[in-house]
Amino acid sequence: MLGGESWDDGALTWTDGPDGLNLMFPRELDTAAVRHGVQIALARGRSSVGVWLNTGVDASALRECGFERGWAIRWMAASLAAVVADGGDRDGRVELQTTTLDYEGEHADYGDRLRLTRQEPSVAWYAAAYNRPADVRPSDRPRRFAGRAWSFYDGGADGIAGVFDMEVWPRFRRRGLGTALLRTVCSAAREAGASRVVLNATEEGSLLYRSCGFTTIGEGITWWLHLNS
Repeated sequence: MLGGESWDDGALTWTDGPDGLNLMFPRELDTAAVRHGVQIALARGRSSVGVWLNTGVDASALRECGFERGWAIRWMAASLAAVVADGGDRDGRVELQTTTLDYEGEHADYGDRLRLTRQEPSVAWYAAAYNRPADVRPSDRPRRFAGRAWSFYDGGADGIAGVFDMEVWPRFRRRGLGTALLRTVCSAAREAGASRVVLNATEEGSLLYRSCGFTTIGEGITWWLHLNS
């Protein structure tokens, strides 16, 4: 729906979409195959190539191709019943949205992704956080866009939903917005029939997720190659 694609090149699975060209969780790496993927990225005008890797996979082929080690990943999971507080008051600073005017400049095309939220039946939900609710308008406190989160659930029999691209901008952290974003998108997935949720967490983010009922189920690492434009 957003124009992405995936393909296999031997034992490697590549994706190309709004988040760029990525190699997804190879079990082993071959230098020639990695270089072939880099050539595809260059031909398509991509500025970088990412690799999502389990920590037990030999990464020497990536080093040979000029990749640099990125941030650590923690795969975490939880029961949605533990994350979503039944009967709890909803935080008015967080809204589920199907359109947005919050992105501009170099990020203006991010709003196109919200087409996913308008698909029927619903499989994706986007939440935006602000520094205050819409119905509170003190003259000395303008309303500011403070963060976002997504959830996705395709109705699969396993009942597992995913949370993605969750972030609170640095100046708005430590105000409960991360918890509110997480519970809002998880609640939407639960109402659609999901029973469990998984996500990838940074080390800092994992502290929030643990407090909301998540446990670590695995660890990984990202690798990045930045290409000349």
